[in-house]
Amino acid sequence: MGKRIRTGDMVAIISGDDRGKRGRVLRLVTEKNRVVVEGVNLVYKHLRKSQQNPNGGRIRREAPVHLSNVMPIDPEDNKPTRVTMRVEGGEKGRVSRRTGAALDASAGRKAGKAAEGEKE
Repeated sequence: MGKRIRTGDMVAIISGDDRGKRGRVLRLVTEKNRVVVEGVNLVYKHLRKSQQNPNGGRIRREAPVHLSNVMPIDPEDNKPTRVTMRVEGGEKGRVSRRTGAALDASAGRKAGKAAEGEKE
């Protein structure tokens, strides 16, 4: 299965308690087909008393959401979209089904890698 969602993508939650919320993908849990999205599916983590936290406490943190419950945001019209893979110029990249806009900044990534190579 091709990766339709990657770390750093803006996604929309399409089902569940947080339906309609948007956020950036912080982490992928590929073994369980889940993603952690910034500001979505917040749960309390209870902390035991320790030297760092003498009174213990609770912190809010993001819990993973199933991959089927998120959709990438189309960069052109800012709406959720399905993703297809397209080969252009010998490069495979993700493309929005909604508008045909490229979801990858592959040109920018390659330029960045080339620039790093020039610095050395």
